[in-house]
Amino acid sequence: MLKRAGLTLFSKCAGEQQGGFLSQKQRNSSHSLQCFYTAVMQGINFPEFTAVGMMDGQQFDYYDSNIRQAIPKVDWIKNNVGPEYWSRNTQISQGTEPSFKVAIKTLMECFNQSGGIHTVQKMFGCELDDETGATDGYSQFGYDGADLISLDLRSTSYVAPVPQAAITKQKWDGATAEYTKNYLIQECIYWVKKYVQYGKISLERKVPPQVSLLQTDPSSPVVCHATGFYPDKVMISWQKDGQDLHEDVDVGETLPNHDGTFQKRAELKVTPDERKKNQFTCVVEHKSGDPIHMILTEEKIRTNSTPLSRATYNQKLQGQPPMECLAQGHNGSKWDSKAGLLVHRRVCYPLGYYRPGTPHQSSHNYLRGWSSGLLRTHHSPHGPSATPA
Repeated sequence: MLKRAGLTLFSKCAGEQQGGFLSQKQRNSSHSLQCFYTAVMQGINFPEFTAVGMMDGQQFDYYDSNIRQAIPKVDWIKNNVGPEYWSRNTQISQGTEPSFKVAIKTLMECFNQSGGIHTVQKMFGCELDDETGATDGYSQFGYDGADLISLDLRSTSYVAPVPQAAITKQKWDGATAEYTKNYLIQECIYWVKKYVQYGKISLERKVPPQVSLLQTDPSSPVVCHATGFYPDKVMISWQKDGQDLHEDVDVGETLPNHDGTFQKRAELKVTPDERKKNQFTCVVEHKSGDPIHMILTEEKIRTNSTPLSRATYNQKLQGQPPMECLAQGHNGSKWDSKAGLLVHRRVCYPLGYYRPGTPHQSSHNYLRGWSSGLLRTHHSPHGPSATPA
């Protein structure tokens, strides 16, 4: 899908997406198209601006301010579109780039910041249920990994959770909100269908998960880790004596693997005494087959002392690829989700996904980020965008 230009820039200062129409059950049979724009401060070892397109969690195109051109990332898009498609995508990304760079400076003023590492991002996209035809869409902006402004599809108005975005909300409510909504539920859906045609074999393949139980020591949580599955929709839960367990359970977000598959984990806090008295089971449900039930026993837990290399163990337990943080003190790799969207709350990027001077980036390098301003759009499959003015 061709990327559209960004917002103009945040209005001088004086979220969360609310408009979902697909149920969780419908989302499990849906196709999704996502676009990410990310701008970062100068002076760090990362492109100042990146634009990424993803279809069903699979990155299919990429642009950054270093290579200055849009490039394909998978064969199914490379083999089905011509030079005009890439030329247009390149023009749009090049046109969007300056406004996002200015947005960082504008937002720093809005938040009374004079230095440090900062990010401005936009994430937008749509979903189509291939069984019922139900659709959904979203358009969100963020600053430094926090919600800034987002479109509520139900009310066709913007939500500004911070006062710095209030003026932008006033400007965008009305024509901009209506235009963006129409794009998301019409043109964006058109490209979902088109891309499914292009990449049907790859996008509709089903690869089952591999499930392991991991633990660092007897007093730490037990991690049920599923990896290697495709598509990315998966449910991981814990049961106690056959009943669903919600307390003392922390379910992580779905994360990418290097080979295009995905991984997810669910932690269970349980004492050795509780394990002796009760039966705990990890249940992994994926569309590739029947649910997988992994009963928690000493024999099935992999720990530091089991025949699993330390490097492999750390990669499984901590999530792959390992995280490299850009800002001092941002050492965590805690992921959370709002409205079913992948969110990283740290300024961190997976190691191995980006190498300076090469185009081999991964779309999963990006925080969800936001910005605001007036729309300056180009009609293309990658949707309307804007930047804070």
